Amino acid sequence: MKPFNKNIGKDSEANLKAEHITADILIIGAGGAGLRAAIAAQERGADVIIVSKSLLGKAHTVMAEGGIAASLGDVDSKDNWEVHFSDIIAEGVYLSNWRMAEILAREAPGRVYELEHYGALFDRTSEGRIMQRAFGGHTYRRLCHVGDKTGLEMLRVLQSRVLHRQIRIMDETVVTRLFKAKGRICGAFTVRLRSGTLAVIEANAVIVATGGCGRLYMVTSNSWESTGDGAGLAYGAGAELMDMEMIQFHPTGMVYPPGAKGLLVTEGVRGEGGILLNSRGERFMERYSPTRKELDARDVVARAIYAEIEAGNGTEHGGVYLDISFKGRNFILKKLPGMYSQFMDFAGIDITKERMEVAPTVHYQMGGIRVDAESTATCIPGLYAAGEACAGLHGANRLGGNSLADILVFGKRSGENAAKYALGKRHNAIPEHEVHMESKRIASYLGRGTNPYVIAEKLRETMSTHAGIIRDGKELAEALGIVKRLKGDAKRMAVGGGLKYNKGLVECFAVNSMLLSAEAILRSALMRKESRGAHTRKDFPKKSPEWRRNIICRYSSGKMELSTADVPALPKRLAHLVKKEAY
Repeated sequence: MKPFNKNIGKDSEANLKAEHITADILIIGAGGAGLRAAIAAQERGADVIIVSKSLLGKAHTVMAEGGIAASLGDVDSKDNWEVHFSDIIAEGVYLSNWRMAEILAREAPGRVYELEHYGALFDRTSEGRIMQRAFGGHTYRRLCHVGDKTGLEMLRVLQSRVLHRQIRIMDETVVTRLFKAKGRICGAFTVRLRSGTLAVIEANAVIVATGGCGRLYMVTSNSWESTGDGAGLAYGAGAELMDMEMIQFHPTGMVYPPGAKGLLVTEGVRGEGGILLNSRGERFMERYSPTRKELDARDVVARAIYAEIEAGNGTEHGGVYLDISFKGRNFILKKLPGMYSQFMDFAGIDITKERMEVAPTVHYQMGGIRVDAESTATCIPGLYAAGEACAGLHGANRLGGNSLADILVFGKRSGENAAKYALGKRHNAIPEHEVHMESKRIASYLGRGTNPYVIAEKLRETMSTHAGIIRDGKELAEALGIVKRLKGDAKRMAVGGGLKYNKGLVECFAVNSMLLSAEAILRSALMRKESRGAHTRKDFPKKSPEWRRNIICRYSSGKMELSTADVPALPKRLAHLVKKEAY
C-alpha cells in the first residue's frame, strides 16, 4: 500500500495523509449482503475488499432471528415459489418491483441449500428435512431457521467462508465519500479508526451493503451502525432513492427495562404459537384480524398494538403482553433459546412461566437506493447496492424472513454483476483535488463546534414524535422544518481528539447521513397522500389507487427533488397469481 500522492489537506487544520489501496470491487458493509456479494465476486475472479464500520461479525444481520423465507415445502408441501411471490406482492401492498419479487421467490430455496452446504446447521423435522415455521403474512410455514438465532448462524457461516477465501477486510473503518471519474464510480475515501489513518480505495465497482437507517428513531431494534450511511453515500454520488417513507415498525420489541427498550422480540415467538394480550387479558388481535390474528402482516399487528396502548389497555410499562408460557418449558428452550436468555438476562423474566411486555419498535427500512432488478446496479455506472440499503423488493411492507432471503439472493447477484462490470476495466484515477477537499472536510470536524450527539438526539426525538406509526401532514411539515434547522447546525459540528477511535468523529459522519435520510423520509411521506402498508396518515386514512406509484428522490440543482414513477406492470404470466381488487 503506497501513500496517495503527497500530504493532503495542507491548508486545513490537520496535515493528514492517506494510503492508497486498489481493488476491482469495494464492498461497503460486512453483513449478510456484503459477505455474500464478496464470495460471489471473488468466485468470478475479482479482487475484492470489504470495508466495515464495526468489528467483523457485529453486523445487524444477527437481529434477523426468526428465519429465512424460502418455499422448500418441507413442512407444507403445497408451498411453492408462486405462492411466495404472491405473498410478497400482497404484503408490499402492490408497490414491490414484480421482477425482484419473482427473483427472490424463485432463487431463495437454492440460496438456503447453498448456505446449508457452507455449513449452516438448520433445525430439522423428524424426517431430517429443514424445519420451517409460520410467520406473519406467509400463506404457508416457510421460515427455515436455526432456533431463534438464524441471522447469527448465517453471519457465522458466511464470515467463515470469506475468511477461508482470504478476502481482504478492513473493519472499524468508515467510508466518508464515493468518488467518480468520467461519469463512473472510481473509489472511496475512508477513515481507519483502529490506526487513526486515512485511506483512498481505488476500485472499478462499489457495492453498498450498509443496511438501513433505524437509528433515526429513539425506540429501535437497530444497532448503532444503522444510520443510513449507504443512502447518504449513494445519493451524494448521484444515485436515486426510492420508497423512503416506508419504515417498518416491528410489532414486538422489549419495553422494559429502559436499557433494553426496543430490543427485538422475534416474530418466531408468534410463529411458534405466542399470543398477544392487553392489560384486561383480552386476546385483542381477534378483533383486529379475526382470521390471521397474531400472524397478520407486521403493519397490521403493529397498528393494533399501538391502538390498544392509546386506548388505555396497555401494560405498566407502556406495552402489551406476549405470552407463550403455555407451550411449556422444554418447547420454549428448544425453539426460542435466545428469547429465553434475552428476557432472563435483561428483565429477570422467565418466559416459560411469565408473559413478556412488548410494543412496536423501528426495525426495517423498505426504501433505499433505487437499483435495477436483475443486476442491483444503480443509475451510476459501477455503483451497486444489496440488502436493506436498497429499495424495490419489499414495497410498502416487508414479509418477515424476506430480509435474510434478500441478502442471500441479491447479495449473490450484486457480487456477480459487479465482477462482470469491473473485470477488464482500467482504473480511472481518483481526482486529486477531490481527495484534498475530502481530507479538509474531515479535518474541519476536529476542533471546537456543535456537539453532533446533541443534533442526533434532537433528530431522533423529532422523527419519533412526528414520523412514527401514525402520521399527518401538519406534523410531517413541522418535522421537516426542524430537520432544515438541524442541517444548519450540522455545518458547525466538531469534536475534540484525532482520528484514532474517535467515536465523536464517526457521529459527525452519521449525523449527515441521518439528516439526509430523514429529509427523504419526511418529504416522501408528505407527498404520499394516502395510507398504504407501513405508511399510515390519519389525514388520508385510506389507500388510493392513484398512489400505486413509487416516490423517487434525487439531487438536483443543490436540493432534493421528488418525482413519482409507476410501479412496473405485472406480465401476463404472473398476473393471475395476484388478487386484482387489491391493486
